[in-house]
Parts: sequence; C-alpha cells; structure tokens
Amino acid sequence: MFRKTAFAAIFIFVSAGMAVAADDLMKRAQGQFTPLPQDPPAIEGNTVTPEKVELGRMLYFDPRLSKSQLISCQTCHNVGLAGADLQEVSTGHGWQKGPRNSPTTFNAVFNRAQFWDGRAKDLAEQAKGPVQASVEMNNTPERVIKTLSSIPAYGEAFKASFPGEENAMTFDNMAKAIEVFEATLLTSGSPFDRYLKGDAEALNAQQKQGLEAFMNKGCAACHNGVNIGGQNYFPFGVVEKPGAEIMSEDDTGRYQVTNTAADKYVFRSPALRNVAITQPYFHSGKVWSLYDAVQLMGSAQLGISLNDDEIDRITEFLETLTGRQPEVTHPVLPPSTDNTPKPVLD
Repeated sequence: MFRKTAFAAIFIFVSAGMAVAADDLMKRAQGQFTPLPQDPPAIEGNTVTPEKVELGRMLYFDPRLSKSQLISCQTCHNVGLAGADLQEVSTGHGWQKGPRNSPTTFNAVFNRAQFWDGRAKDLAEQAKGPVQASVEMNNTPERVIKTLSSIPAYGEAFKASFPGEENAMTFDNMAKAIEVFEATLLTSGSPFDRYLKGDAEALNAQQKQGLEAFMNKGCAACHNGVNIGGQNYFPFGVVEKPGAEIMSEDDTGRYQVTNTAADKYVFRSPALRNVAITQPYFHSGKVWSLYDAVQLMGSAQLGISLNDDEIDRITEFLETLTGRQPEVTHPVLPPSTDNTPKPVLD
C-alpha cells in the first residue's frame, strides 16, 4: 500500500513538473509571438470598404496592368500557392528573370516594409513597383490608366471605391485598391496560433521541442512578432557568409536603397508564416529544402552547427506556422473595348 501511495505521489509530482515546464514554454512564446488576427487591420490613409476590396481583387488578377497583358499580380503571387510562385526568381516581360525571389503576399500587411530591401513603405507603394519594372510588367502609369479608362466597368468601380473624388481613377488609387485586397489575405488559425491562444495540445511534443530550440538558439531574435519576422533588417551572413551559389556578390541588398556602407548585404528578415509551403527560400531562391534553410541559418546567422535532431525539431515547429489558406475566387473581369491599348509583347 505504501509503495502504491509513494508511486502515485511521485507520478503526481513529475506530472506537475512537466505541466509547469509546458506552461513556462507557452508563456515564453506568448512573450515573443502574437497570433494572427482573423480580420485585416485598419490601413492608415486608406479606408477599407467592400467596394474597394472588390476592385482590388479585380486588379490583382487583371493581366492588363502589364504591357503584354499576360502578367498580373497573381502571376508571381499565386493565391492558390500561398501567395508565392514556386520559382527561384519570377519570370516577367519577354521571359526576363527578376533579380530576387518573390515574397508571399499573404500576411504581408504586417511586415514593417515591403520587398527584400524594404524600399516600399507599404503595400500600396509596393503595388506600383512591379507594374513599372521593365523585367516584370514593363508598363507605365499613363498606359495603365489609359487601359482602365477604356473599360467602362472599371470607371464605375473606381467611383464606387473612391466616392467624392473628382478623378477617382488614378495610378495611386489603383495601388490603394490592391493594398486593401492584399490586406485580406490572412492565414490565421495555424496550430501555432492556437497554441499561443492557450491550447497546449495544438503542438505535439516534437513541435514544442522545436519551438523551444527556435527560441533558445536565437532564431526568435530576428523572427518574432505577429508575422514571425518581417520587422527589421539584418545582414545575410552575420557570422559566416553563405557561398556564392546562394548569395550573389552582385546583390548588395538594402545598400541599393540607402547607399550606406553598413547596409551592404542587409535584407529584411522574411516572415515565416506558411514558410513550409512557400519554398524556395532566401532572396536568391536557391534553397528548396526547409531543412537545408534551417541548417544554413544556424551557421550563417547564429554561428552554430545545429545537429540533425535540432534541425528536424525546428523544421517540425516551422510547419505549425501554416495557417488556413484564404479561398479567393478568380473574378470575371470586364471585357476590353476597341479603345483598349493592344498588348505589346516585344
């Protein structure tokens, strides 16, 4: 009887200790990370309305924003592929290759800035870039407005989205409409979100070990907050510079924006939401395996050699960052007219 009682007491003591440890892990995580909200945030200077979101959805999918009328936002940021395109670098006008991997548009509204080098302060400014880039959509603001103005349904949509404006159809308003639509592309409800909200069973033992390693090894220093990253800029290769096959000497990162020597090879830390399904990785898009990406980050950024078990556990944790993917219906776009500029393919 004594043995049974003693054994029971030991079991209760050990179980209580495990519960306290698990509770401590959750509290630590809650101090560094925030669950994704279900609803998009308010956007300063850009009121969100259903009419504007719908216009943004149409524009996001409309290839007539490009000079060739073949390339849309959806081309490089496919809503069926977690807002990415499964390419090392995207293919643009005339089959030209872009210089960097296309970041996902999902949850991008929570990033500090847009693009790998942070050259766009928000999604509206970002939306203007690819439209005008010669290696992407290769268009001009004037030609975009000429195209949209030739389509009566767009005229009505702009008036409804920007009421009270004498000239509602502008390049800036095009970008604002795309911004509010992209802000709806959220992937809340991931296992990690549920864990942060107090569901201790949302992660299994291996995933919790991965979370603990992610925090203990220093990964969370750059990848934290609501988007698990996307909030600051860091050198790629803090401790050990990756090889030229992964990091080109020609891409100097944020230095191209600031012209400041300290910003050479500095990039915005990528958000890790849905990272398990948005391969390939890094600004070069040269790494396809999440396992390999974790291993490289250990040596390049932290100066440590993660063992196989640690990499496996961290990778399993990162897989819990995949949330509910938004179901977006491709809109039926209004037809072109005789006045719509013809596509230019050269």
